Amino acid sequence: MISTFTAVFDANVLFSIRLTSLLMWLAMSGHFRARWSVDIHREWMAAVAKERGISIDQLEHRRQAMDAAVLDCCVTGYDELIPGLRLPDANDRHVLAAAICCGADVIVTFNENDFPADAIERYGIHTRHPDDFILDVHGLHQGAVEKAAKDDLAHYLEPPLDVDEYIEGLRACGIPKTADYLRKAKVFLTG
Repeated sequence: MISTFTAVFDANVLFSIRLTSLLMWLAMSGHFRARWSVDIHREWMAAVAKERGISIDQLEHRRQAMDAAVLDCCVTGYDELIPGLRLPDANDRHVLAAAICCGADVIVTFNENDFPADAIERYGIHTRHPDDFILDVHGLHQGAVEKAAKDDLAHYLEPPLDVDEYIEGLRACGIPKTADYLRKAKVFLTG
């Protein structure tokens, strides 16, 4: 059974392929509903293309794989909400609009200050840093994070990663508490 708890992933948590991959495995577990939009795709793809010096076309396969992996992930019909929303950065309004439209409980973002509580709580939404969100999933669903990380690690075939490389890659992408937890649970990733 798929949970009704809904998380909208902000573009900044989809920037790193390592974090995105772990989040996709967690999303496929059914312990929460992962959502994003075409605008969120555009934002992370533009940032990755600029930072990594690759073309948007090269990221299209990743976008398609994300959309195919997670049932009903793309939020639509939120455009009309954008003009009426107020956030510190107007460029973040599309994320909040998508979250409102799909009835999200949480926006998972590295930039929690971009979504102040007084602007989003009226919609029943709060924010969580991805590190805290992943550990929240672990707290509610024992074994879910270990299984997702084990499946994620196993899919890195070319080149293959060992457990330590995988964990340090997660630390490097901004989720050190998750990395620390997985280091302690390392035995579950190798069995």
